[in-house]
Amino acid sequence: MTPPKKKQKMEEAPEGPSVEPGEELAEALREAAEAVGEGGPEVSETPSGDVAPGEEEPEALRRELGEVQERFVRLQAEFDNFRRRSLKERQEGLQYGHQNLVKDLLATVDNLERAIAHSAEDANASMESVLQGVELVQRELLGALGKHGVKVIAPVGEAFDPTFHEAMGQVPDASLEPNSVVQVLQKGYLVNDRMLRPARVLIAREPGENEGQAAPDGTEKE
Repeated sequence: MTPPKKKQKMEEAPEGPSVEPGEELAEALREAAEAVGEGGPEVSETPSGDVAPGEEEPEALRRELGEVQERFVRLQAEFDNFRRRSLKERQEGLQYGHQNLVKDLLATVDNLERAIAHSAEDANASMESVLQGVELVQRELLGALGKHGVKVIAPVGEAFDPTFHEAMGQVPDASLEPNSVVQVLQKGYLVNDRMLRPARVLIAREPGENEGQAAPDGTEKE
């Protein structure tokens, strides 16, 4: 009967003796449970009268958006004022931009009127005095134009330059280099280095065997 007893002991062995938790382990488990139980509500709850961080952010964004919109409206108004002011200045420039030139020319007009009146009063006035008056008016007129950046192009003897000159013809002239300006038919003008009108000129070329020297008016000399 001995073998059955051994079998009974082998079946009871896996159950083993039960271990009771110690006081320190039980206390640690109890503190952990309390910490877990108390931690949840503290995260979701907020103090009375305060706003949760998630609620503060939309309010701050709304304030910032309002400030940006206010700045945009102010900049838009300033730009509209600037555009109206620029348009007004441009219109005034087109209407009155030449008033300084006209003001400088008034003295020339006055002298021209005086010369005409003097010639009408003195019927015996010599042509020389009339010519002197006209020359004075011309000098004053050119001086007034010069104050506003106007320059005269009168390139007699200079090399032909299509940028500033307009060739109206060629004349034989051995005294000048070929393609040099022999005569200015109409003076040209610049304003601040910008072309107003090119000078119309006659340019020199080598005379042929049967050609004579050209005269200033473009005709050949005998």
